[in-house]
Amino acid sequence: MLREKSRTNHYIAAVIGIAVLVFLDQFTKCLAIDRLKGQSPFIIIKEVFQLEYLENRGAAFGLFQNQKIFFFLSVIVICAVVLWFYRKVPMEKRFLPLRLCAVFIVAGAFGNCIDRIRLNYVVDFFYFKLIDFPIFNMADIYVTVSAVALILLVFIYYKEEDLERIFHS
Repeated sequence: MLREKSRTNHYIAAVIGIAVLVFLDQFTKCLAIDRLKGQSPFIIIKEVFQLEYLENRGAAFGLFQNQKIFFFLSVIVICAVVLWFYRKVPMEKRFLPLRLCAVFIVAGAFGNCIDRIRLNYVVDFFYFKLIDFPIFNMADIYVTVSAVALILLVFIYYKEEDLERIFHS
């Protein structure tokens, strides 16, 4: 009973975390619309980094332009896989990084999905001009950083026994 209550508390914390992260993503996008749309880029570091409004109707790097169905299906699949994974991960402190990655990935997927439903495009505004990196947003950061962290955790931090506990329990 106590163990089940602890698991429930972890789920509640994850949902709250997702909600907070989605709120932050949407808040920054509202600021971008309000302060950047129709304006010249806001230079943070000249020729290096700036805030520049962009309406992205595609995925990363502008792929899959105007493919709304594809994006909705992707969010459903991502959330299903993450939920399955989250349920398999032991609720021990050692596995907290994996659970956090899952929370950030879902928050990023939902953040951009909300834009697609509400606006028919995703609001992007961070631009590293120095390397001409595609313009991105908070949700993109959540997904990208978490995916990289997840890969590093699986290949470097966790041992084979840890992974066995997750995938063969």
